[in-house]
Amino acid sequence: MIEGLRRHLRGLYYGSDPRAIAFQFGMMVVDLAIIVFFLTGPYLRAGHAYLLVDYVVAVIIAFEILARMLVAPTLRYWLARPMTWVDLFILATLLFPNQLANFAFLRALRIWSVSQSRLFSLILRRQGLSDYEDTIQACVNFLVFLFVVTGFVYSTFFYADNVSGFVDALYFTVATVTTTGFGDITLPGTLGKLTSIVTMIIGISLFVRLAQTIVRPHKVSFACPQCGLQRHDADAVHCKACGHVLNIPDEGS
Repeated sequence: MIEGLRRHLRGLYYGSDPRAIAFQFGMMVVDLAIIVFFLTGPYLRAGHAYLLVDYVVAVIIAFEILARMLVAPTLRYWLARPMTWVDLFILATLLFPNQLANFAFLRALRIWSVSQSRLFSLILRRQGLSDYEDTIQACVNFLVFLFVVTGFVYSTFFYADNVSGFVDALYFTVATVTTTGFGDITLPGTLGKLTSIVTMIIGISLFVRLAQTIVRPHKVSFACPQCGLQRHDADAVHCKACGHVLNIPDEGS
């Protein structure tokens, strides 16, 4: 019975038939709705229905964790996936929202999880955006870092200020990442200084990476028959790595 359920779930998660695509698309929609709930959490936590939605999301994530454990080739493979531990920690923050409120900022990592899904790559290919996958991924990485740092700053330094504190945390994070440094909002103490340093170092690295993917010459994905190099200029005639003659199809063909 368990083996039959495992085969069925594998077909839904990794299949390409219409039923599997519909299931994967539905899971992506649910993931996006969960992300919206996470990002709007500081504005909603005072409402009476917040805890109810919180526990409903916990049930959904628990189901996904169990399903992915069943479809994994081995238990060791499942435990070795970083997103497994991220999801388990997110589940803990949902089940114990008051005790683990300071770690709720890790929920923003679900954005990165969605961008790594097989369906996300499939959608990019169907929309003709596969050549811009690196740029889109760089944008997602930068966005995830922005919201993770904002969540950490908010929960550590501005939580008592409620909604306005979240805006202050976001403002501080953006000003620090872009090295603008207005100085009207600063983080107190040694922890605040260390947070600012780490945010600037990692943030500017991701920002430069994003700028590079936007301004660098457009490249296409085409495997060189000789050496296997994947990325080439759109008008390349020879492979830059080995000099083999390429026959890259036109974008319209």
